[in-house]
Amino acid sequence: MNAELCDHIGEAGHPAPRTPQGCEECLKIGATWVHLRLCLTCGQVGCCDSSPNTHATKHFHATSHPVIQSFQPGEHWRWCYVDEILAQ
Repeated sequence: MNAELCDHIGEAGHPAPRTPQGCEECLKIGATWVHLRLCLTCGQVGCCDSSPNTHATKHFHATSHPVIQSFQPGEHWRWCYVDEILAQ
């Protein structure tokens, strides 16, 4: 992903995941998830939109942190919520 693809990539960093065990919010409430996403602004680990609680998207709506990446082993894509751009 580069600046031509997304105006928000400058806000993305390389934060350490705040939890290596799974979705932070799901762990708090005892829920399950399908896939994990990492916020590239603050390191929040949230569950995907296929998960019952969609915590990654809820985190974006609460914080406006624009770029996430897959937190699944072997997946290297990023998604910008604002520009709705997927980069592999």
